[in-house]
Amino acid sequence: MSKSKKIIIFVGVIALLILAVSIYYIQGVSSVSKNKEDVVVTIENGQGVQSILETLDDAGLIKNRMCADIFLKLNHFTNLKANTYILNKGMNLNDIFSILEKPSSKYVLSTKITIKEGETIPEIVKTISKEMKLNEKDVLKELNDKKYLKSLIKEYWFLDNDILKDGIKYPLEGYLYPETYLLSHKDPTVKSFIEEALDMMDEKLAPLKEDIKKMNWSTHQFLTFSSIVERESLFDEDRPQIAGVFMNRLNTNMRLQSDITVNYAWQKTGVKVTLNQLTIDSPYNTYKYNGLPIGPISSVSLKTMKSCIDYQKNDYLYFFAKKDGKVIYSKTLEEHNRAVKENKWY
Repeated sequence: MSKSKKIIIFVGVIALLILAVSIYYIQGVSSVSKNKEDVVVTIENGQGVQSILETLDDAGLIKNRMCADIFLKLNHFTNLKANTYILNKGMNLNDIFSILEKPSSKYVLSTKITIKEGETIPEIVKTISKEMKLNEKDVLKELNDKKYLKSLIKEYWFLDNDILKDGIKYPLEGYLYPETYLLSHKDPTVKSFIEEALDMMDEKLAPLKEDIKKMNWSTHQFLTFSSIVERESLFDEDRPQIAGVFMNRLNTNMRLQSDITVNYAWQKTGVKVTLNQLTIDSPYNTYKYNGLPIGPISSVSLKTMKSCIDYQKNDYLYFFAKKDGKVIYSKTLEEHNRAVKENKWY
């Protein structure tokens, strides 16, 4: 056999070996199954790449451990995130490690907590307790922890000592922004949720900072006013108008006389208030005390905040919402009493 033929055969053998190794490697880093069976995997803080590979192998997501080791040598994943993931057996190694490096909510096992517009702290506490499987008293204790609240005051520009005043029912009332939060880290805490909600409030409030200053109000006063408008308004179109009515009352030194604030003093929801309930001696009772109540009475949406900044200037001092939510506005008490008599539904 000539030398040139030997070289050709040798090259051919090497090529076949390379092809075989390549096929073996490609097969080894592919998915373990065509069936997309979900597998829950927890990656801990501080886990190294090899340790993560062992976790994936134990979960049945590695087809060939040797090929997986080669894969990690060829691909440098340096920022893998600790989380509890929902992966599946139809994913190849590149899919899995790409998800671990840049997690999306689609693959992260999350605790979902929703704060609705106009919700109060007791309502929010019920949601937190249910989703995190915690005792309501323990959740409330964390929300009212003065040492923790003081640390938050130092961290967030919009929080100040007003939230710690005597008479405030819940210091963070009105400050947890209404939104759906996905807490993706392992074993999320009440504090981690609070800070997510405060971060969101920061994002919404920061662009309004100068507008609030022009109103000669502190952020606490602004959120207090906005929370009343939030709870008094059923439809978006009414918010600027109702804000205008309350602003007229403040500017004429008339008491706000908001039934919603009286109900908050009694820690109840709804619009119905009895004459006896109106006499409650509470800094939230705007029938008894002039000006704004001591603090916010619910969560506040951005659209309501904007409605309060750009409130509708009008001549009305009274309003009454019918059963269908339509609002009747009045300039005089006589007009208002007539509207109530003709349309009262509760």
